[in-house]
Amino acid sequence: MKRFNRNSNDHQMLSIPGKDDFPRPSETKCGSNLMKMMGIFVACLMALSVLFSVSVILRDPPSDGIWAVSEHRVLEDKSLKVIGSEDGDSSQQVEVPKDILLGGLLSDGFDERSCFSRYQSALYRIESGHKPSSYLISRLRNYEALHKRCGPHTDSYNKTLEKLKSGQHGGVSDCNYVVWISFSGLGNRILTLASAFLYALLTNRVLLVDRGVDMDDLFCEPIPEVSWLLPSDFPITSQFNSLHKKSRRRYGYMLKNGILTNSSGSVMPPFVYLHLTHDYDDHDKLFFCDQDQTSLEKVPWLIMKSDNYFIPSLFLIPSFEQELSNLFPEKEKVFHFLGRYLFHPTNPVWGLVMRYYQAYLAKADEKIGIQIRVFDTGIGPFQHVLDQILACTMKENLLPLVNLREPIMNPSGNQKTVAVLMTSLNAGYFEHVRNLYWEHPTMTGEVIAVYQPSHEEFQQTEKQTHNRKAWAEMYLLSLTDKLVTSSWSTFGYVAQGLGGLKPWILYKPENRTAPDPPCFRDISMEPCFHAPPFYDCKKKVGADTGNLVPHVRHCEDMSWGLKLVDHTKDL
Repeated sequence: MKRFNRNSNDHQMLSIPGKDDFPRPSETKCGSNLMKMMGIFVACLMALSVLFSVSVILRDPPSDGIWAVSEHRVLEDKSLKVIGSEDGDSSQQVEVPKDILLGGLLSDGFDERSCFSRYQSALYRIESGHKPSSYLISRLRNYEALHKRCGPHTDSYNKTLEKLKSGQHGGVSDCNYVVWISFSGLGNRILTLASAFLYALLTNRVLLVDRGVDMDDLFCEPIPEVSWLLPSDFPITSQFNSLHKKSRRRYGYMLKNGILTNSSGSVMPPFVYLHLTHDYDDHDKLFFCDQDQTSLEKVPWLIMKSDNYFIPSLFLIPSFEQELSNLFPEKEKVFHFLGRYLFHPTNPVWGLVMRYYQAYLAKADEKIGIQIRVFDTGIGPFQHVLDQILACTMKENLLPLVNLREPIMNPSGNQKTVAVLMTSLNAGYFEHVRNLYWEHPTMTGEVIAVYQPSHEEFQQTEKQTHNRKAWAEMYLLSLTDKLVTSSWSTFGYVAQGLGGLKPWILYKPENRTAPDPPCFRDISMEPCFHAPPFYDCKKKVGADTGNLVPHVRHCEDMSWGLKLVDHTKDL
């Protein structure tokens, strides 16, 4: 029987047979001393065989093929997790069902072998208690039906595509679309794609995803039976690189120059380019106004490019307000649910995640993630950043103090083990923290092990192997129990959202000096919208959009940014 011990994080434990597991020799004349000795000898051989199997499993992380077969059997066994007794006695563990469909968030209509992470990821997370609303589940199933009816190469898709090819003006269509252009770094792409999906859900459109250089290599298909990837023969794919802030196809440009208006009687083109990147202008930002949304309803094809998590501003559009409230009664869990629904690592990436997790993190009593992004120019590591990391983790009791006077610690045999997963482009921070806890005992007796999967030195956005590692590391961080992230980092936002974690965020250093205090506990697991519009659509004047509704507030790591919160405590 496979067992999954949530307390020890051993995800493939084999129970060692005890004396009651073997048949006892008969007490009749067949139960001679010889027979007893033979029984004991056989029992020892069986026990040694099991011990050898355990040593092999724990010594060598399984290959993709072995892991796939093993985990597939777990799903056939109804995906069991194990809860141990309070004293950690595994002999009193009780098997209970594991919620691999995440409370109904995921559809149970996929071939498990095509994407192991979709259902296996639940086996590696402590259940957070975050449950999607029944309305969100219902809308996702409705969206899946819409995507199946209107997806690539369906009759409705082909019919609407003809309008685009012929240049016909917009109007009522059976199916309307949002085409998301792959743009910017991986963290930005994940956040903007989630934003585009929610917009499609709100406007009853089908989302189609530009493959870019590696989208299909990194993420499994999230919609059953039909692809979300834009077909390679899409007629204007070659124009994507020419769509930017100076493009005449831009919605803001056409408004500014009177080519179209946001009035209800305006004739709309077959497609409109939505420029929602950090350098968009005031006319582009009118996208977030109700009147403009009404006009855009008549455009069958919306082509979108963004490097921002713009969901907080969708919550400021009155016509979306009630629908968003029904979808997300708890506002700070928007990306948590959308991310868990949309973003499943492909099998090659999942192999990276699981091999590293099994080898270094699985058996720790506690897992701490530390994500470091440094925006300073020059070659690191920087002393002020290292000082800030140590000050934050020790002051917040995430990591223990070390004993610099006593080099020897008498092991008690039951010390708490803590695995620290650090991610950074530079290896210097990891090396210092690792050596600190290797060379000195902790004051409170914990055993600290520090790991860093990769150190790529600089960001390589267009490199496939680089992005595979980056996606694997984001996912590994999301599997930790506590998380420390860097200000302004979309890499950290993705990890905290997928993991349902409220991180400690390192303040952005100024003048190469460690801030005091070094970090703060975030009030929400939601990402920050870095470049929101400052405009009141009703009054048509500039306004602080962080003060319009109580659930959209300014970010603490970027004072002009916006984020979703569930309360206003400590604001």
